[in-house]
Amino acid sequence: MTTNDFLNPVTTQTWSNGRHLVRCVKVIQETWDVRTFCFMADQPVLFFFKPGQFVTLELEIDGVPIMRSYTISSAPSVPYSFSITIKRVPGGKVSNWLHDNLQEGQDLAVHGPVGNFNAIDFPTDKVLFLSGGVGITPVMSMARWFYDTNANVDMVFVHSARSPKDIIYHRELEHMAARINNFSLHVICEKHGLGEAWAGYRGYLNQPMLELIAPDYLDREIFCCGPTPYMAAVKRLLQANGYDMQRYHEEAFGPTPPEVRAEVKELAAEAADAAEVPATDLRQVEFVLTGKSIRVGPGETVHSAAAQLGLHIPKACGMGICGTCKVLKTSGEVNMEHNGGITDEDVAEGYILSCCSVPQGDVAIEF
Repeated sequence: MTTNDFLNPVTTQTWSNGRHLVRCVKVIQETWDVRTFCFMADQPVLFFFKPGQFVTLELEIDGVPIMRSYTISSAPSVPYSFSITIKRVPGGKVSNWLHDNLQEGQDLAVHGPVGNFNAIDFPTDKVLFLSGGVGITPVMSMARWFYDTNANVDMVFVHSARSPKDIIYHRELEHMAARINNFSLHVICEKHGLGEAWAGYRGYLNQPMLELIAPDYLDREIFCCGPTPYMAAVKRLLQANGYDMQRYHEEAFGPTPPEVRAEVKELAAEAADAAEVPATDLRQVEFVLTGKSIRVGPGETVHSAAAQLGLHIPKACGMGICGTCKVLKTSGEVNMEHNGGITDEDVAEGYILSCCSVPQGDVAIEF
């Protein structure tokens, strides 16, 4: 009898990029303004993904459909569920709604997983994780993956928080650092309040601090996520010291979609510009299921063409990252400059991301 005689093939359904219905099964209060929401499928599903990738939530708030992308904070080493960790943002429509309304037992639709920012596509044996605030979520997914799989990866984990009470996953990080010798944890607090004991690094991450924490940072693969000013400061520091920026990776979804009125105004301006384009330079975009078509100028996207016709193709990131705006192209050619939101298999079948696909001639879209 061989070893294979004891192995049975996995028949459980596995995750793939697309729309999925999931149920919130647990809500964890991480800090005073940060919560983790855990999800499972009604039928067992193995949620395999690359640590660092994200999903897009399909929500309805005050009767208005809204899409919003969030990094998966859990690791695929715990495959029958996945989690996202969300900070309540003052004035934030979606984050506040999720904190106030999303509870255990509720169902919702998610799209994904997608994203080029991940630990699988850039293998290394020495890594430096740099995060600020809730930007800790994708690098935490990576660290959890390496920890759970006993990977032979030398990890230095550096997190910057506003104060000790704002340190997300603090106890878990300390637990990981205490159990394995290839996980070095360093937390930096900008300040600490009255009655808060803090003996760690204070202020902001800078070069002397980084050299003390990771003297060999120039030799490490770096994954960085945090507020835009934080990531900009990190990049300036690394570039000033001759770091090979091909080994630097950062997560950024870009700006959220504009408000509907602003988008309509922008599209009207684009239509006016298109009217001035010579007829020979216009491309016809036909939406075959609705029977509508429009001629657009060079540089306009399929998504823009649809919006000008009053057709709503769901969109979250607008940068070819989230994969929400995927549609089937039945004829014609487009120039699609995406950022990981679509697979090679989907492209081979004719799918495109409408937000970043520019027609190169007349095209037909199944929508």
